[in-house]
Amino acid sequence: MTAVLLAVIAMLAVALVAAARALSRRRGVNGPSPPAAEPSDGRILFPFAASALSQRALDAALRLARAEGATLVPVFLARVPLTLPLDAPLPRQASICLPLQEAIEQRASAFAVPVDARVERGRTYRHALRRTIATERFERVVISASGGGPGFGPEDVAWLLATAPGEIVALRPGAEDQLLPNPPRRRRTSVSDRSGARLHAREPVPS
Repeated sequence: MTAVLLAVIAMLAVALVAAARALSRRRGVNGPSPPAAEPSDGRILFPFAASALSQRALDAALRLARAEGATLVPVFLARVPLTLPLDAPLPRQASICLPLQEAIEQRASAFAVPVDARVERGRTYRHALRRTIATERFERVVISASGGGPGFGPEDVAWLLATAPGEIVALRPGAEDQLLPNPPRRRRTSVSDRSGARLHAREPVPS
């Protein structure tokens, strides 16, 4: 009787071990997948210029924001000529800024990442970037570095590393790495910068 009882206990133990292994295989080697990140008040700065918007850099910023439950802060850097006041209307740049911001919002929606878009003015891109990091709250900066083409050059990235607080992520896009906006879906005709000045774009002409 004792031998039979021991045999039954051994069979039950083997069955439990087999069931545990099968459950582990279904869940993965390291157990169940970690839950999605809870929303936080973190902010990831994503400055970009009219001459270039790297989809690779944008996707990297969106993946970071999604993993951390953070908000993406895309900042369009508008260059204002010395012949104009810093808060002058810029219709040409507005016609570029609006569809690019729209494209970023559409891309962020696919990642389920909230967006808080900004416009910052400056006499140069670096001047606008300096004004941005002086006024915006953020934990990280993701920037598209350029090896001589459109975007931020090595000297701009080096200046950012020496000046900006927080973590800096610089990605060099490929030759064909450019996010092209879709035609505007809503008739938004202007966008305000931090000071409240507007760029005043013309309304898109229906096709």
